[in-house]
Amino acid sequence: MNNKQKDPAKKNSITALDRRTFIAAGASVAGVVAASMLPGLATASAKGEEQSSTGCAKPGKRMLGLLEVSSIGLGVQNMHRKYTTTVPYRPEMINIIREAYNRGVTFFDCAEAYGPFENERILGEAIEPFRDKVRITTKFGWNINPETGERGPGLNSRPESIKRAVEGSLKRLRTDHIDLLYQHRVDPQVPIEDVAGAVKELMDEGKVLHWGLSEPGIQTIRRAHAVLPLTAIQNEYSMATRDPEKEVIPLCEELEIGFVPWWPLDCQLLTGWIDANTRFAPGDFRAITPRFSPENLAHNMQLVDLIKTWAIRKQASPVQISLAWLIAQKPWIVPIPGTTVMTHMIENIGAAEVQFTQGEIAELTAAVKTIEVRGQRLPDRVLAFSGVEAPTKG
Repeated sequence: MNNKQKDPAKKNSITALDRRTFIAAGASVAGVVAASMLPGLATASAKGEEQSSTGCAKPGKRMLGLLEVSSIGLGVQNMHRKYTTTVPYRPEMINIIREAYNRGVTFFDCAEAYGPFENERILGEAIEPFRDKVRITTKFGWNINPETGERGPGLNSRPESIKRAVEGSLKRLRTDHIDLLYQHRVDPQVPIEDVAGAVKELMDEGKVLHWGLSEPGIQTIRRAHAVLPLTAIQNEYSMATRDPEKEVIPLCEELEIGFVPWWPLDCQLLTGWIDANTRFAPGDFRAITPRFSPENLAHNMQLVDLIKTWAIRKQASPVQISLAWLIAQKPWIVPIPGTTVMTHMIENIGAAEVQFTQGEIAELTAAVKTIEVRGQRLPDRVLAFSGVEAPTKG
């Protein structure tokens, strides 16, 4: 993509192939996704593959607008609390983030709402030794008391609240700037032009370098970009959730905006180690998500089985097939899989080494399209905040 905006940042069985046995067996994966096989795809092989200190290939680099990041990022959302409601061991979370950096990851995603606040503190501590060598994102927009962290109802993207939220984020992240700042959800009470104006003032002060929107309405993207060019849109996107292909991704291509899929493994569904008999405990978000109900989960194993078949075919893991498929869709798509397990992080990064020919990716995509994934991706009360259009400026 040639973004026209000015850069403010000059500163042998399917069932056996679950992710844990894959890692334990030390299975190798095929080579790096070749740019010659996917026209326009910027990969490590096209730029000259680097080697990490462990001897493993590092992820390649990609551009979100004018922001250069690793081709796979790391979402740190659950490093303060897992979906299973347990609290991870904080020193290990910091170790995972630092090892990800050692292995070539330069793109880390968090938000003030995760915790609230604690997620930013973990990331800030972890990256402090190499802050200027990575790109970090955070998000504003939920109605959160900046002093207590107490969550109020709905959203709050009033300009004064945005600025207050950013000041808090900067302190917790131990930095003087945020590389990419997202509006977490569109506020139906605040014109997006006012939001863009507040972010522009933060950019002028050097506190924010790039900005983006998460789960926005289509017209809101256009209006925001017209006022202050967007660097990235962050939406849920995976083999199981392909809604962005209808309008959002084509619009990103038209406007030359990068795209960052969250939940690229559909909250572990596409890892290969959830099966039709898996049940989720009270408090686990998946226990109230329609896609993970017993009847829908059993049906959705068709997609998981397809992924496992390709994992055997490509000598990779289901996780790596799922992530490599995303990377192959567009050269400006950068997934941010999250994890609280070191070996899983290493496995996720290995997706950058999976090689598809044009024919293979077309075959796999066609097969994915034949499978109907049943069940809403989010509960109604959460989904209500997605695809919202900001009010017009009066």
